[in-house]
Amino acid sequence: MARRKLAIDTKTRSKDISGKVYIVTGANSGVGLETTRQLVKQGGHVIMACRRTHAGEAAAQSFSGLKGSYEVMQLDLADLQTVRDFATEFKQKYDRLDGLDCNAGMVNMNAKPVYTKDGFEITMAASYFGHFLLTELLLDVLKASAPSRWVIVSSVVHAGNPNNRPAVHLEDLHYEAREFSRFAAYAEAKVAVVLYARELAERLAGTGVSAFSVHPGWARSNFGSGGNFFMQAIIALVRPFTRSMSDSNEESAQTSLHCLLSDDAPNHSGAYFSQSSVLYRDKGTRAGGWPLESPNPNAKNMDTARKLVAMSYGMVGLTN
Repeated sequence: MARRKLAIDTKTRSKDISGKVYIVTGANSGVGLETTRQLVKQGGHVIMACRRTHAGEAAAQSFSGLKGSYEVMQLDLADLQTVRDFATEFKQKYDRLDGLDCNAGMVNMNAKPVYTKDGFEITMAASYFGHFLLTELLLDVLKASAPSRWVIVSSVVHAGNPNNRPAVHLEDLHYEAREFSRFAAYAEAKVAVVLYARELAERLAGTGVSAFSVHPGWARSNFGSGGNFFMQAIIALVRPFTRSMSDSNEESAQTSLHCLLSDDAPNHSGAYFSQSSVLYRDKGTRAGGWPLESPNPNAKNMDTARKLVAMSYGMVGLTN
């Protein structure tokens, strides 16, 4: 039996969003590109926040003839200074922000931790800390543009399994004392973004800004590239056998688009939304849900969420 895949309805897909401004990080490929394409198709203006601006410009050529518009701007989430520069430039050019889609992310495919120039473990830096700083710097614009939306991409891996639930280790976020595991680091980063979405929704209650974390599905993108030859050989070997279980980038963009555009999503601010996925180890979650209750209690602990955010302010150079 074919897997049911969630998709935005006709009403949501046909909304005219002319005049609205969105930011999509990692917009030059994969899920970010397809999210951007749909927003532009419906009339939106999208800032494509890309580490490689030439790749963004090349990808955007496929938008020719669509109703909306775009601008490519440089952003490297693993470099906090470029995040600050991006936020400053954006505010100089724009006075509204209807949606911030924190889509970009990565997993360090090497056997040892890689550290950014800011001293952060790179998987956590790109998935969480860079987006945290970007969000906090743009919160005033999101509030001024309310009703507005904020979305951050998590992953099915944040859920773990009944015998191993990933958690955020506040005492050692950058693997300075712990033994490093590439997949454990990725899972921890994705727990962190779910917690941040919950904390942000709590903090923004009553402002008209809605916050969501999402699992886009098992996307057939270039995610997971990098690492040594052995890891790349394994990925290349299994890819043909996983196609029937995975999703196109357009299918994987549906959950983010639902949170950015649907009338119903703001009724569930702070919630986790998920495409269906065979990768969930908890059987009851495999059908996905808009929203879906995370099976991981560590991703719902508001005390941890508040402590993580409080620590993050200092770590990225902001005052709380």
